[in-house]
Amino acid sequence: MPSGHPAPPARPRTAPAGRLLRALGSWIRSAPGTYLWLTALFVTTVIVHQMSPAFEEEFLRQRSTNIHELSRNPVRVLITSAFWIDSGQWLPYAVLFTVFHAPAERRLGTLRWLAVAATAHVFATLVSESVLAWAISHGHAPAAAANTLDVGVSYALAGVVAVLTYYVPRPWRPGYLFAVLVIYTVPLITNPTFTDIGHLTAALIGLGCYPLTRRGTEA
Repeated sequence: MPSGHPAPPARPRTAPAGRLLRALGSWIRSAPGTYLWLTALFVTTVIVHQMSPAFEEEFLRQRSTNIHELSRNPVRVLITSAFWIDSGQWLPYAVLFTVFHAPAERRLGTLRWLAVAATAHVFATLVSESVLAWAISHGHAPAAAANTLDVGVSYALAGVVAVLTYYVPRPWRPGYLFAVLVIYTVPLITNPTFTDIGHLTAALIGLGCYPLTRRGTEA
């Protein structure tokens, strides 16, 4: 027989869109540095799209980590160059940041992730520009290369891609490491540029950041 007590009200089901938004918000909060950086890149990309091509080139050149600007104000350009992209395409970076930077920040923590990214960005820049300076002084590159346009986040990305090697499960780790080395070594062999030197240097720096991964590394 019915007990006479009213049935408890059914809990309203959460809409799939609501669950998705909460999951997305949780993911973003787990890697705040990654998505703050990505947001800054979105803003600067929108700004660049408002510029004429000639003004854009000169504007970005003044924020480039080329030999000319590094000799004038190295700290300024090492910082500002990491907040502009010269391709004008933000969406591919959103994908790359989500696939590589966000997992690295979640595993390393924001400070250690930032240390890897900044170290790769700074030292890969200095190494590649030093090689370019040597090439110019020995006649292997034109003098105009000292004022080339060089902005972007690819060196920091290469360092983070490499340091993630230590978080790949052991059965897959050698394959991941091999892929990283192939991706950053082959261009240097086939048609080398100073940016290829920078990318390989950044990847090696990322691999050298193993001590930062010791806490919480998966076996």
